[in-house]
Order: sequence, then structure tokens, then C-alpha cells
Amino acid sequence: MSRLHVVSGKGGTGKTTVAAALALALATEGRRTLLVEVEGRQGIAQLFETEALPYEERKIAVAPGGGEVYALAIDPELALLDYLQMFYKMGSAGRALKKIGAIDFATTVAPGLRDVLLTGKACEAVRRKGKDGRFAYDSVVMDAPPTGRITRFLNVNDEVAGLARVGPIHNQAQAVMRVLKSPETAVHLVTLLEEMPVQETMDGIAELRAEGLPTGAVVINMVRPAVLDAAAVGIAATQERAGIAQVLARAGLGAAHAGGRAEQLVDPLLEQAHEHAERVSLERVQRAELSQLDLAAHELEMLPNGVDLAGLYRLAADLRKQWPA
Repeated sequence: MSRLHVVSGKGGTGKTTVAAALALALATEGRRTLLVEVEGRQGIAQLFETEALPYEERKIAVAPGGGEVYALAIDPELALLDYLQMFYKMGSAGRALKKIGAIDFATTVAPGLRDVLLTGKACEAVRRKGKDGRFAYDSVVMDAPPTGRITRFLNVNDEVAGLARVGPIHNQAQAVMRVLKSPETAVHLVTLLEEMPVQETMDGIAELRAEGLPTGAVVINMVRPAVLDAAAVGIAATQERAGIAQVLARAGLGAAHAGGRAEQLVDPLLEQAHEHAERVSLERVQRAELSQLDLAAHELEMLPNGVDLAGLYRLAADLRKQWPA
């Protein structure tokens, strides 16, 4: 069985970016990775600067060393048609149901069914083998729903297996849960060094562990460098304003005398320095909170110009250095 990496995180933490970077990192040295999107936002296509993904596995990138990244945007309606054909041989009947809107109705009014189809399709890719007997992919990376929904999303097949005691639905649900709870699966949570995302990460890990789902790593995203700490700011603040202004003047930032440009910059710079030192101190507290989880923590820098394709490869290289082989 291939490795399954499920990536979740609070909205705004960059989980899709991290999932894409991880897929690239895992595809190095000639490996094949499938990157799966389940929320229908086409975020993967935007990151890789390609056209919208269809409901088919398509190669979207080549990793360093010749590895390949494929992507799949799972459509619940089409996944249900696959399901009906696979277990009930309802190819033409299933298409007729789609024409009259029954498929859309079923996946809309029954969100549990929708999640069963999404997780089932991803797990099918994990188990699939090629004609040569080898697994189709070395790793499958799922860009999963946010932290608040991730435990229910992954555990829905347990509920379905309990409702359907026998038959193909029961067997399929059990097969999916065997994958999701296997040692080859890991759920990674993406966070920022801010109070709310860190707290949601702590709660999410607790929920996953309570349900017996395998936790992986915490990825701390958009980390900014610590240029100054509180001690350095304190030393700077004790210096005479005139001395600081003279340093700024020598750097070509205006005149140091009273009312000069360099002198006017002193207070704003000290204010920014204090804000920076306060942020560094708060981030130190959040790191300490995350360390209590006893999970591997990987950090990705904040890219100054946002995440474009080159930036995505840069993040993948950073992850590759930190991620265990």
C-alpha cells in the first residue's frame, strides 16, 4: 500500500500550499505522488499555474530528480457513479440517475455520503496497483477539509460501516477505514504561530487521537525571521535619540539634527522594533504550546512575494530537508 498523507489546518493557514509542497517533496528522486483535492476549490490548479483539474489523474509537475506529481480533483457526483458501477454494475442506470438530478440530490442532502465518496476515492488510489504489480503511486497527499471537520470527515466510514451491517457498502467502508487507520497513513496539521490556529491544532490532534486516527507532523507555516528580541530592543531604546539619528544619517536616511529626516525616523523605528519583539515573544509561547503535542514540527518560511510556482518548489525543498525519508 502507498503512503497516505492527509493535510488539514485552520482556514487561512495555507494547508493547500503545504499539501502541494509536500507532494513535490515526496516526489523527488524519481517517485510518483498523487495530490488529491476534495473541496472543489481548484486551489491546486492555481498553485501549479495550470488549467482547472478534471475528474481524472493528470500530471501537473516534475520534481527534482525526475519524480512526477499527478493531481486529482474529486467530484462527488462522478465518484458516486464510479461507486454504483463498481459495486452494483449500474453504469447506464447511474448515468440516467444523473440526468434526472438524483445523483446531485443524494450528494447534497447527505454530506456523510459525500465524505464517504471522497475518502473512498483517495483510498482507492492508495491501494491501486499497475499491471506490473507495483503500486501506482509511492505516496498520496490529500488536501483535506479544515481542522474543525477533519475528524468527522475521516471517521465517517466507521459510522457507515455501523449502519450497513452487511453487503458491499459495509465492506467498502471497512476497507477505507483500514487504510485510514493503518501505519501507512498520517494526518498532518498546518498552523501559524498565532493563538487561535495553535489552539485549533491542539484540539484537532486531541480529537484525532481520541478516535484512533494516526497523527503525523505539525507544519508551522509562514514563519517570519526573528530579527530582534526584547533584549535587543531594550538596549536600542536606552540609546540616546541623537545617537540613533546619527546612525541613520550615516546610512543616508536624512539629517540627524532636530526635525531632520533621520531624527524623525527614530520613534517609528523604535515602535516597530517593540512590535517585532512582542511578536517574537508571543511566537515563542506558541512554539512551547505545540511542543506539548510530542509530534515532529516542521517550519516553512513566509515568502515575501507570496507563493508562486517557484516559491512552491522552494517550500518543497525546505520540507524535503526536514521530512524523514
